[in-house]
Amino acid sequence: MPSATDELIQRLYESPPEGFVAARTAAIEQARKVGDKATAKRLAALKKPTVAAWVVNLLALRRPELIEELVELSTALRDAQRGLDGSALRELTAQRRQVVSALVSAAGKLARDEDPSAKLPLGEVESTLTAALAEPEIAAQVRTGRLIRAATYAGFGEVPRPRLRLVTDEADVDTDEDEAEDEGGEVVEFPQQSARERAAEERRKREWEQRRRELRRELSNAQSAEKRADTQLEKAEEAERDAGHLVEDLDAELAELERRRTEAQADVARRKQARRLAEREAAAARRQVGDVQAALEDLESEESD
Repeated sequence: MPSATDELIQRLYESPPEGFVAARTAAIEQARKVGDKATAKRLAALKKPTVAAWVVNLLALRRPELIEELVELSTALRDAQRGLDGSALRELTAQRRQVVSALVSAAGKLARDEDPSAKLPLGEVESTLTAALAEPEIAAQVRTGRLIRAATYAGFGEVPRPRLRLVTDEADVDTDEDEAEDEGGEVVEFPQQSARERAAEERRKREWEQRRRELRRELSNAQSAEKRADTQLEKAEEAERDAGHLVEDLDAELAELERRRTEAQADVARRKQARRLAEREAAAARRQVGDVQAALEDLESEESD
């Protein structure tokens, strides 16, 4: 049964990409608030998907049975290629186009239901599903529902080159063409390659291998750059959050100081009023003292007379 964190992550990758960073940040802050550092770290490692990757994720998360059909077809295609089963390969190739087209349509509908205004790069979605047919590793990534970018593939695996022909029924392969035909087998001819054609093909292979190595180096460099950029982004986001928290703390301190200032001003006003009252009472007491002294002096003056 999926954990609460797994369900949260699934919701993140099901939601349109434009809200991914804000939702991830809120989830990280909530995890930190409750002291769940492990979950916060796990969430911080999540990367925002492209729109095409999001569409594929929707399909994998909400219609996983369709992805399983794609994987089954991929296995059948590879088996047909390895077994040089021309009839099955032709049938499966046609089926592949139909399946991929149906999956792209289903994924597009899911995405439009989720975000009607989204501009969907369905070409990238198709290339990703086609790549999943060819590469088990890509299919495994698609299955997770956490793809972060579209995938592409140049072909459908390496098919062993037949020497001369392929017998497509139960008859055995024979070096004598007439004997194979007598057995009732359907013979598919593979023309011999000329030396020039073989040389051209070898040259294409070398160029392809060189280009693949170059692209892999570029991919490795790009992935390293992406990792560094993601690390910098995470640090920047954390610094932004920390700065925001500091502002909130200072705002709270300012509010508390303002409250205390208001209370102090009120206390000053009360004390000022009390001082004025005391001044009036002191003045009255001095007047009374003066009056009593004057009366006493008058009395003493009359007695001496």
